[in-house]
Amino acid sequence: MNPSPIEILATVLFAIAVLHTFFVKRFAHWAHQHPKGSIMENALHFLAETEVVFGLWAAALFAGIVALTGSVHEAVEYIESLNFTEPKFVLVVMVVAATRPVVKLAEAIIAGIANVLPVKHKVTAFYLAALSAGPLLGSIITEPAAMTLLALVLKRRYFDRGISQKLAYATLGLLFVNVSIGGTLTHFAAPPVLMVAAKWKWDTLFMLTHFGWKAVASCVVSAIVVTCLFLKEFRTIELEVQREQRIPLWVTGVHLVFLGLVVAFAHHPDVFFGIFMLFLGFVTATREYQDGLKLREGLLVGFFLAGLVTLGSLQAYWLKPLIVSLDGATLFFGATGLTAITDNAALTYLGSLVEGIGDDLKYALVAGAVTGGGLTVIANAPNPAGVGILQSSKAFQSEGISPLGLFMGALLPTAIAVIFFWLLRG
Repeated sequence: MNPSPIEILATVLFAIAVLHTFFVKRFAHWAHQHPKGSIMENALHFLAETEVVFGLWAAALFAGIVALTGSVHEAVEYIESLNFTEPKFVLVVMVVAATRPVVKLAEAIIAGIANVLPVKHKVTAFYLAALSAGPLLGSIITEPAAMTLLALVLKRRYFDRGISQKLAYATLGLLFVNVSIGGTLTHFAAPPVLMVAAKWKWDTLFMLTHFGWKAVASCVVSAIVVTCLFLKEFRTIELEVQREQRIPLWVTGVHLVFLGLVVAFAHHPDVFFGIFMLFLGFVTATREYQDGLKLREGLLVGFFLAGLVTLGSLQAYWLKPLIVSLDGATLFFGATGLTAITDNAALTYLGSLVEGIGDDLKYALVAGAVTGGGLTVIANAPNPAGVGILQSSKAFQSEGISPLGLFMGALLPTAIAVIFFWLLRG
């Protein structure tokens, strides 16, 4: 291992960015200590935005490359050598999925599932259905879309209803973990699976038999356990009844067509951006059935992921040898832990570059990567989308989402995922 000065700089800045994500709540606290509207308050609030963290330090890397090489061209060449398809896709699919027609349809599907559950209290039944069945939608519409839909639904029904901090963080952790594993029923929906599926010849049948049933079981068991732990609090939440304008079926249908096209062309940014432009025109024409588009949230999440790609792409010099040196169990738990400090898709991509890796090690790497995908904001690509939507909720609006609170909330569902994906792997 003989890293270049640029790789060393990237690792230092990557470490600083990771630490920065753990201090965003502290920045928000400091911002409140300065006069409202002052430069210091605005600057600290900017640093407290989770979504700007990696983009900010990626900009520092760009400046660092210019300083080290003495050439702007070298820095531009590095940026242009990277693949930013995933950040672009997450931006677009998040905005399309967060529209009123799509959200209302998802809410109706979850409500339908809740109605057949043997749970009398409707608020509790909806929660259980949303966090057990909802994440599994990620295997069809992709994980970023599932995260966006569930975050919006849960925000209105729970996070904005004055729930306790314990329930808020338990729900956040459960949501992130279940979305991370819920996309593994197919070979195209979960970013860490997508990185290896073609090279390792993993199709949907393979994913269903090796990962799918474990994902379903883990999502259901985790949701039941968390629901049982907070039954008393759920009974204090009143059922929300809202009279809203009925959305014509054809409007919802057209939205689903646009969402399907974006997902179908997920690897072709020039195509799905063209589809997105047409979608924006349709939304303008049907504005009476629309809410404000989540463009700001989508742009911030895309910026976060683009920064993660920029900094993470130069970590291969230490991550790849580390992956090669581990055996099955060590690789599974190592991947679970490493996912907390680096994107799980980047981790599996590096593993796919290792020639001659055995089937047991392939499984251990991917299973560990998806199992640890809920521990931090940076662990799984859809997580910033959830944070972007939920951090403005009543449960977190005072000082934002605490990384430690998320980590603690995700421990229980992560432990349950470990049981199904490793101890019961067969």
